[in-house]
Amino acid sequence: MPANLTDLVSYLDGKLSPEMFRDYCPNGLQIEGKSEINKIVSGVTASQALIDEAIAQKADLILVHHGFFWKGEDECIKGMKRKRIKALLDHDISLIAYHLPLDAHPELGNNARLAQLLGISVTGGLEPENPRSIGNIGCLDEAMSVAEFSQLLASKLGRQPLSIAGGQHKIKTVAWCTGGAQGYIDKAHLLGVDAYVSGEVSEQTYHSAIENGIHYFAAGHHATERYGVQAVGKDLALQFGLQHQYVEIDNPV
Repeated sequence: MPANLTDLVSYLDGKLSPEMFRDYCPNGLQIEGKSEINKIVSGVTASQALIDEAIAQKADLILVHHGFFWKGEDECIKGMKRKRIKALLDHDISLIAYHLPLDAHPELGNNARLAQLLGISVTGGLEPENPRSIGNIGCLDEAMSVAEFSQLLASKLGRQPLSIAGGQHKIKTVAWCTGGAQGYIDKAHLLGVDAYVSGEVSEQTYHSAIENGIHYFAAGHHATERYGVQAVGKDLALQFGLQHQYVEIDNPV
C-alpha cells in the first residue's frame, strides 16, 4: 500500500528536527512529485547520475544528504540545475534532502553511523556545550598506531585516507565529523583526543595537526557521508512498508 508524501515528510521532520539547525540549504521536501509513494531511492548527492538511476528504477522519491538550493549558488534555473529539476518534474519524482540534521542525528546520522562502522564508542559531542553538536568524540576498544587506524579506515570505507601523524603516540581517543569539517580539528585538539577524522582536508589542516600534536585523517567527504541516508531510507521503508534502494554514485572527493 503506498504512503502519502506529506506523511513521509512530517515523519522525517519530526525525526530529524531541521528547525534546530541554521543550515546552508533548505531541509525536507525540495521538489514535489506525486503524492503516493511506493519506492524510494537514496543516495549521497542529487546528481544527474542518481536521478537517472531513480528514473530507471521507477522510484517515486529520492532521498539525499546533498540536495539543491545552496546558499551562494546561482538562483537561476538553467544549465545543470535545469536539467536535474526537469528530469524530476517530467517523471513526477519528489526530492527530499536533509543536510546538517542528518549529520547530527544520534542514531541515524552520518557521524553516528560512521562510529558504528569503525567500532568507536561515542562518549560525547565534539561541541559539548551544543545540544545539536555536529561531530562526536569517542574511544577505540584497543589503542592503534597511525598505520593501523589508517588501515581500519581504508578497509571500512573502501578508500585509502590521507593521514598526518601529529606525533609518536598511539590512538585511543578519537574525534570525528563527516564531510567538509576539517576546520574542527582545533576543537578536537582542545578536547585532548589523540586523533581527528573528517571527510575533506585543507592546506592549513596539516599545520594544525603537526603543531598541536594530534593525528589527522581525511577519509573523503563522500565516503564518510554514505551511511546516514541509508539508515534513514531503511527506517522509512520499515515504518511505511515501502521499497528502498540505496544507489552508490562513487565520488573520490
